[in-house]
Amino acid sequence: MTSDTPVLLVVGLLVVAVLIAVAVLFGRRRTAALAAAGVTHTGRRQQLGLWLSIAGLAVLAVAVAGPTASVPVPRASGTVILAMDVSNSMGAKDVAPTRLAAAQKAARAFIRAQPSSVDIGVVAFEEGGLTTARPSADHSVAEAAIDRLAVTGGTSLGSAILSSLSAITGKSVTVGRSGTAKIGYWPSATIVMFSDGQDEGEGADTTTAAAVAEKAGVHIDTVGVGTTTGTSVKVGGYSLQTALDENALKSISSTTGGAYHPASDASELDGIASTITLRLTVANQQLPLAGAFIALALALLAVGACLTILRTGRVI
Repeated sequence: MTSDTPVLLVVGLLVVAVLIAVAVLFGRRRTAALAAAGVTHTGRRQQLGLWLSIAGLAVLAVAVAGPTASVPVPRASGTVILAMDVSNSMGAKDVAPTRLAAAQKAARAFIRAQPSSVDIGVVAFEEGGLTTARPSADHSVAEAAIDRLAVTGGTSLGSAILSSLSAITGKSVTVGRSGTAKIGYWPSATIVMFSDGQDEGEGADTTTAAAVAEKAGVHIDTVGVGTTTGTSVKVGGYSLQTALDENALKSISSTTGGAYHPASDASELDGIASTITLRLTVANQQLPLAGAFIALALALLAVGACLTILRTGRVI
């Protein structure tokens, strides 16, 4: 327990100490006077009201000093990277109005649902990944980055993971020949990947990248945008068939300890924000105790006054 104004606490306790000294002194004199007069003095029981009143003043002195206690409180915290698939297949309309537009809407809802204790960044990926908003407590920056997204290029889920890890660590993350990357441990970081899961095999290997994230303690939640039956999308004058690859996204989430969230239509995407659970950390929060001390002081003063009145027939 700490005090906002320890000086007041010291002054208050000094006043109480003086009152105790005076009470003891006058009590002894009274006892001596009664003994000299041949009157038997019952002593402490008769002074109980006085001592309760003094105790109430002592507690009140503590309350005036503004006592606080540090209480551990769990809260969502850390870093979240929204990895947004902007490959050509995200222009498909099996999720209205398009896969990308629906994912953007869900991502904005997710951002608005997060407390300021969560830093949010955005990575746009196709064949490679690009950090379009660095992790920040200013969530408006992430929203603006989401609004600017447009479809282009192919898809590399592995590159998306490594680019997201780069955004988390603040340095470029690459995988060595051994299939590992030394990036430290980031247990408070989460990647939320919005994608249709179609991986064209370009860029980094997805399995290796997911293993790097798992070793770094980073969970990846994947959100499947699209339908498994699929549809066609026009790219460069050609009509290409595209469908949601749930297995690829489930593999990523299961490897890293995250979860897969299916979203085959816009209504399911609307509720994604409430289904993604972020890491909980424990932070110390100062809890004011003055009210509790004041209540205790008033109780002691009230009982002390009542006992004094019952014993003497007067307040003092």
